[in-house]
Amino acid sequence: MSGITYVRGDATVPSVKGVKVIAHVCNDLGGWGKGFVLALSRRWPEPEAAYRAWHRDRASSDFGLGAVQMVRVDRYVWVANMIGQRGTRTGSKGAPVRYEAIDTALGRLAGHAAELGASVHMPRIGCGLAGGKWSRVEPLITERLVRRGIPVTVYDHGD
Repeated sequence: MSGITYVRGDATVPSVKGVKVIAHVCNDLGGWGKGFVLALSRRWPEPEAAYRAWHRDRASSDFGLGAVQMVRVDRYVWVANMIGQRGTRTGSKGAPVRYEAIDTALGRLAGHAAELGASVHMPRIGCGLAGGKWSRVEPLITERLVRRGIPVTVYDHGD
């Protein structure tokens, strides 16, 4: 048993009480326009605006693989922009997913979630456009979040 709750539904609408963090993986190029980010942008403008500003100011910010940007979108809802993808296309170095960066970002996310007393909600991060395998991502979530007592719900979209 992984300790992760799996549900069918929309990760942008977590239906639990308390503080919630919606976590997702972003690329390191400043690109925002495909995949789960579209669902986020339909609900709130802040995560995209914050990500783009973070990327624009990358020379003087912590923007880069493994970094996490916490964006408050509602009284009880935060979005965690996690940089866990090198580029956007599969090439000679394989799929864009970077498991080490996702692992680092999840560790940082755990600190934020613990501080906020929040549960974490996400799609199958790193496994869509980033091309990752859930069998590699799930243990990272278990290790970094679940073992620290942070409730995690993973959402599978569709019927």
